Amino acid sequence: MSFAAKTILAFLFFTFTYILFKLFLHPKHKTINHKKPPGPPTLPIIGNLHILGKLPHRKLQSLSKKYGPIMSLQLGQVPAIIVSSSKAAELFLKTHDINFASRPRIQGTDIISYGSKGLAFSEYGPYWRSVRKLCALKLLSSLKVEMFGPIRKEELGGVIKSLEKAALVGEVVNISEVVENLIQEIVYKMILGPKCEKFDLKSLIKEGMVIIGTFNLADYVPWLGAFDFQVCLCIQH
Repeated sequence: MSFAAKTILAFLFFTFTYILFKLFLHPKHKTINHKKPPGPPTLPIIGNLHILGKLPHRKLQSLSKKYGPIMSLQLGQVPAIIVSSSKAAELFLKTHDINFASRPRIQGTDIISYGSKGLAFSEYGPYWRSVRKLCALKLLSSLKVEMFGPIRKEELGGVIKSLEKAALVGEVVNISEVVENLIQEIVYKMILGPKCEKFDLKSLIKEGMVIIGTFNLADYVPWLGAFDFQVCLCIQH
């Protein structure tokens, strides 16, 4: 039996087990019916994941024309509200921003941020507010910015001189790469000091972005995470 066939059979088996659990073993609780915005019909387990396709932003645009500027989608077991107008976005981001200020917790941020504890990934609440206050007072204050001014001036001066030399001889320069290297050198010296042992910071950042941005089944169907189907598929390919 091929790997794909085994994967499909395993998925069907666990889907059947999950349905039995929900119907017969899961304790029943009284639920309050909340009216959701309109949205496309869903499938069991995967919800609306199957309709997003390879270009989800275009699919969402076409769906918004049918269901309106505020619509609901079911991404696996995760309910989502899609906003596609400036007026609706203002309601979510300004008028009712406290209710929608939290960030979704995913496995990628758990891996690279010690359980989603970083300022950019932690859930909105007392912990996030304390971390933000710490960063504002100790890391991003005007005193700290002025303290690292000589480092920025030194690195920027070196870049300007190298660009002037390249311009005199008519050399083609990749400005994006120059700026990336400039930022990398400044970050090295600000965080680790001028005499630190350097490492490939850019590749680590790119790897982290891949981990966070890669589609992960467990983020949308959490009970499948225990079986790690995605790791198996990556090894197979």
